[in-house]
Amino acid sequence: MQFQIIPVTAFQENCSIIWCEKTMAGAIVDPGGEFELLVKAVEKLNVNITKILLTHGHLDHVGAAKALANHYHVKIYGPQQEDKFLLDNLPQQSVQFGFPFCEAFEPDIWLQEGDIVQIGDEQLSVLHCPGHTPGHIVFIHHQQRVALVGDVIFNNSIGRTDFPRGNYTDLISSIKNKLFVLGDDITFIPGHGPTSTFGQERINNPFLV
Repeated sequence: MQFQIIPVTAFQENCSIIWCEKTMAGAIVDPGGEFELLVKAVEKLNVNITKILLTHGHLDHVGAAKALANHYHVKIYGPQQEDKFLLDNLPQQSVQFGFPFCEAFEPDIWLQEGDIVQIGDEQLSVLHCPGHTPGHIVFIHHQQRVALVGDVIFNNSIGRTDFPRGNYTDLISSIKNKLFVLGDDITFIPGHGPTSTFGQERINNPFLV
């Protein structure tokens, strides 16, 4: 699996284009905005987009999801259904964060822990990792040891839990009991900022040491 990270919007959210090198089938993960920038990036990579994947329902991660799904005639997968209230509330989030208007929508397929998402010949495993939001999920590519973690964990930080239905205890449990147990060697792509590994964060992250 190959990937390219494209920070979007004033929030510099890490949208990722991922693809199977053999088939060139790909997906866009957490397209928070800047539709035209993402379409141009896909064209440059010559990737055939087959899915839109969402880790959670915050506007800065889903703002361009519906437009891209319509553009590529593909389905939206994720997050887990507990984030429905956030997707229902997207118009209000638009006002709150000063983003362009984003209408409410539901994904075509809600994802659950244990689901497998196929991208060409590549497979992503789904983990339900609540805390930042109640329906937050993480995508794991076990073969390449890469995780797309949304806003669960960052380089030297963790996701906020002061948003509606955030839960600090749940977040720490998700990180320690679902992510760290996968191995120190896994590189993760966070929703914002630079990549890191679970091993580095286990040792150096001030919120987790």
